[in-house]
Amino acid sequence: MENNLDNNDIVLASEGEENDLYEHHRIVVDRGQEMLRIDKFLFMRLEGISRNKIQAAAKAQCIVVNGRAVKSNYRVKPLDTISVLLPEPPHDFELLPEPIDLNVVYEDDDVMVIDKPAGLVVHPGVGNFSGTLLNGLLYYLQGKTTRDGAAATPYLVHRIDKDTSGLLLVAKNEDAQVVLAKQFFDHTIERKYNALVWGDFAEDDGTIDGNLERSPKDRRVMMVTDPDRGKHAVTHWHVIERFGYVTLVECVLETGRTHQIRAHMRYIGHPLFNDAAYGGNEILKGTTFSKYKQFVSNCFQMLPRQALHARILGFEHPTTNQHMHFESPMPADMSAAIEKWRNYAQHVSTFEE
Repeated sequence: MENNLDNNDIVLASEGEENDLYEHHRIVVDRGQEMLRIDKFLFMRLEGISRNKIQAAAKAQCIVVNGRAVKSNYRVKPLDTISVLLPEPPHDFELLPEPIDLNVVYEDDDVMVIDKPAGLVVHPGVGNFSGTLLNGLLYYLQGKTTRDGAAATPYLVHRIDKDTSGLLLVAKNEDAQVVLAKQFFDHTIERKYNALVWGDFAEDDGTIDGNLERSPKDRRVMMVTDPDRGKHAVTHWHVIERFGYVTLVECVLETGRTHQIRAHMRYIGHPLFNDAAYGGNEILKGTTFSKYKQFVSNCFQMLPRQALHARILGFEHPTTNQHMHFESPMPADMSAAIEKWRNYAQHVSTFEE
């Protein structure tokens, strides 16, 4: 009995740092396979995945056979091609609850919306095994139950970078996680970011369509690559306010790839302000006057991270199907830096002498 697992993909669903949030399996069933319920078939074939999660995936139309979504009682046949979307593969380390301050802006039996501050890592990983948002969620949900009496558990459905602030969606049970994962996979989640970037724009709106892959020179950063390589990525941008040498823009994610906004903005010559990984922590536009250099240095100190904020999040509720919409106010560090640039734009002559 043979199964071809030669086309496993990792599907990104966030602007976040990790690229293993959603696991996409493609299985071509062997010619000699006996007729078997697909939930049992996948439970036997996919290591570390519960039958309940497989059934939840089928319910959310995340199991597709020969191009069509199937229910968990579908019986596999020889040469069927099965595609499976399963959120968050198992990790190989123990997650421990830790008391961490959380700004919970919405919560019910199925979902939570968190307004994450800059500097907080979302999920434990290499170099960050504690002190993360997920550790704090485990602590926050201790003793809480869902409507069916089961223990409430945090399930990530997307991530944002450590030094990006803003809204993050969390599921509280596996069924909700799978339904929301499908929305991210189908690009139906509404995500809008505010970013302060270097330079001015000739137009008020634009779209960046460029596949992304890790840089061979520095695996920590992403770069735009050839159309036949990397992961498809599309970012729409709109100018909100111009300050001369920097611009406040809104970025709308059509896809969600690692560092998508940061890499795309550098690609078009507008790195995020004070984004050290993508070259935005240097004075890229402006004058050589000492007052101007000191002004920019003061802005860097005021905003000691990339100027990126996840401001708007919209999704369909996994149980009620109600459209949910949330907005996060601009954090204090970005607001202060933007106000300084606004004042600069109004009194530019005083900085250029």
